[in-house]
Amino acid sequence: MDYQTITYELNDGLAIVTLNRADKYNAMTSQMRAEIEHAFTVAGNEARVVVITGAGKAFCSGQDLGDAASAANLDMERTLRDEYAPMLRAIVNCPVPTIAAVNGPAAGAGANLALAADVVFATESAYFLQAFTRIGLIPDAGGTYALPRQMGMAKAMGAALFADKISARQADDWGMIWEAVEDRKFNAHWREKAAHLAAGPTRAYKAVKDVIRGSWDNTYEDQIALEAREQGKCGQSRDFKEGVMAFMEKRPATFEGR
Repeated sequence: MDYQTITYELNDGLAIVTLNRADKYNAMTSQMRAEIEHAFTVAGNEARVVVITGAGKAFCSGQDLGDAASAANLDMERTLRDEYAPMLRAIVNCPVPTIAAVNGPAAGAGANLALAADVVFATESAYFLQAFTRIGLIPDAGGTYALPRQMGMAKAMGAALFADKISARQADDWGMIWEAVEDRKFNAHWREKAAHLAAGPTRAYKAVKDVIRGSWDNTYEDQIALEAREQGKCGQSRDFKEGVMAFMEKRPATFEGR
């Protein structure tokens, strides 16, 4: 696919998807959503970890209202159903670990795009903003699912109702993201963490994602049964055998992702 609104690069098992409309603070258009969906689908088949980040000063400012003839003519239900949902599913269902490297402001649907990733790193100068009620809307793009699970009902409700900025440090403290990182260390830090996952036991990582996500719908008995099934599969993998051998030989493991 000839990408026009994003860039895609793959090196050593690490795929990087960069939102590339810096002059528009990486606001999302129909084309960008389709390209993100395509990139994550491709990366799930050829990479061992996928990072999504933004070009320029922002991560993503949300929906580009100029993408339609006017905001009043934007069919939001259709757009969410036919464009956002497939994009979000491609990220959430990606079989390898996904990272959002939030390099600047993440607002509206842009904030919830980041929260769809497995792990979120944010530079300390970044912030998250559920801006929807400022224009008479509700949080969308999966925000009403992610927020209460990640930072609790009280914080999620306040974030949605008041539409206040949430600093990266607050987001870290509240459990909304994995880590806020000093600006000067940010780029090197997320790349180091992504490289770690790219060299890790990819099959086990997929199982981690499946089991943790499955816990929301399971009873305790269901969950420990699911753990047993997935652990049984991991125990048959080449990476498990390599991990044990490396432990016994007191050397770093060399995982193949199988």
